[in-house]
Parts: sequence; C-alpha cells; structure tokens
Amino acid sequence: MENFFRRRVLAPAVTTLVAAFSGSVSTAPAQAATPDRYVALGDSYSSGSGAGSSDLDADCARSTYSYPYLVASQRPDTELTLAACGGAVTSDVTDSQVNALTPETKYVTITIGGNDIGFGDLVRSCTLSDCTSTVDTSNARITDELPAKLDTTFAAIRSKAPSATVAVLGYPRPFADRTCSAAPGVTVAKQTALNNLVDNLDAVLADRAQAAGFAYGNPNPAWAGHDVCASTPFTNGLMISALGESYHPTRAGYASGYTPLVRSLIG
Repeated sequence: MENFFRRRVLAPAVTTLVAAFSGSVSTAPAQAATPDRYVALGDSYSSGSGAGSSDLDADCARSTYSYPYLVASQRPDTELTLAACGGAVTSDVTDSQVNALTPETKYVTITIGGNDIGFGDLVRSCTLSDCTSTVDTSNARITDELPAKLDTTFAAIRSKAPSATVAVLGYPRPFADRTCSAAPGVTVAKQTALNNLVDNLDAVLADRAQAAGFAYGNPNPAWAGHDVCASTPFTNGLMISALGESYHPTRAGYASGYTPLVRSLIG
C-alpha cells in the first residue's frame, strides 16, 4: 500500500527497473527449456515493503523477502518477474506493469486497491486524530470507484496473459481490538473501523476477481493471532525509524502468511 506519511515515487518505467536486475529472478535449473513464467504485479504488499530490505530495487521497495520471491524460490523451474512497485495504484498496473506479461506467462499474482482508496492517509489520520470522515471517504471510494478500476485492470491482465492462472490477494486486517505501543493513537474503536474497512476492500477484490475468472486469496486466516500487537506480528506497527515500512507485512507475514496462501492457489 501507500507508504506511511509519504507516497513512494513510482519508477517511470517498471520494466526498465526490472531489467536492471536481469528482468527476472530465476530458480530454474540451467537445463530447463521452458520454466514456469510467473509475474508478480501490484503495490508494496507484493514488492516486499515492510520486510526491512529493498535489496532488489530501492525505488520500488522490491525485496528478496517478498512473497513472490519466496514462492519462486520454492517452486522448481520457475522464473519470476517482480513488476510490483510500492505506491502503485490500479492505473499503474494497467498502464505499465502489465507490459511484463506475455502470452507465455503461466502465473500472475497481484495485490492492488489499497492506494486507490487512500489507505496510507487513512492510517496516518487515525494515528494523529479522529479519522471518522477519512474512513467514510475511503469506504465510499471502495463502493463507488474501485470496482470499475479493478475491472479495467483485470481485463488488461487477461488481455496480456490470456492463459495465465491469476491470483488476486486480499489485504490482512492489521488489528485485533487491543491497543499497544506498536500502534500509537489507534484506539480500539479506530481499529474496529479500520478492520471493517479492510473487510469491505477485500469483499470488493474477491467479487471482481471472481467476475474476471481469477482466483482470490484471503490472507486473514493466516493472520489470526498475528496482528500488530501480537508477539509475532505479521504486520508492522508504526515504525518511526522507517516510516515506509509501517503497516506493511513483516518478514514473517510474507513467509508464513502470503507465501503459503499463494502456493495454495498456484501450486
């Protein structure tokens, strides 16, 4: 999603930045003639923000701790193109990221929509002050604007990769109705409102994914007991020293939350 307190400046050409690290992360043996081509699209929840490393691409917060990289590393004969970029909205996927897809692409995963509804501004508002109006605005965007944007994005994906298995991943609820130092200023009432908003967002993602003929992955069963206040959180709380990592998956969240979910959907 959008960086906390600031929006990441998107790379002007994602495919160029991907090419800067050879265009793909391959775990296929040298003799494999036709590896499974896997392209990961979307925002910071797919690029790897929150994991404490941007070792593949700092501009887009692409990380070897991201779930796409971990999934590709676990699958033999798989070639990954990590096109996801922190700060991306649906139009970024439609206008540029889909250029990483080809008719030979076998698998596609995506997290998208959080930035379209202003989730970064929402969490900032709930940290610093009353956020009732901001929550209402984001919920209205989910209802009134996001479905059409997702339909356009999903149609672009299918057009570029007509035979691919496409998995749309939801966003996990960050809170569990308990306060702690990891989430300063976010009262139980605000947590409930934010969790309900995430549920609304995920419901639209699931609905439009189904309409497009795509699979949908719900991360919340894996996130149960791993909220920002848990002893082993799957989502970071507020990180003053690394604000862009705030309220993104931790390394454990990517490894034990999203990665098994993706494996259940694409194998």
